Amino acid sequence: MSEKYTEQEVQEIQDRILTSLETVIDPELGIDIVNLGLIYEVEFDAESGDALVKMTLTTMGCPLADVITDNIHDALEDLDEVKNVEVKLVWYPAWTTDRMSRYARIALGIR
Repeated sequence: MSEKYTEQEVQEIQDRILTSLETVIDPELGIDIVNLGLIYEVEFDAESGDALVKMTLTTMGCPLADVITDNIHDALEDLDEVKNVEVKLVWYPAWTTDRMSRYARIALGIR
């Protein structure tokens, strides 16, 4: 079975998925979910066009989980290669502020 995309193309699609995820803003913190360090992994299946986003939330009982998940689906719907999106919430390793980018730390006043 021949693949639809080369390994390099799959990596480029995964990078574009990650870039699109930077448009998803955590409503409570006002920073995107990538810079907050909430995205743990992005996988793209070249055969099916399925994208799997493994992520966590800042707290296990986050009331905005559905909003963030819906926004992820919205952010990825414009990518032609992505046919289906699955968001999988994971709790290990637990999220800490150490996962945040320098940008997010500065924006939130965290050293």
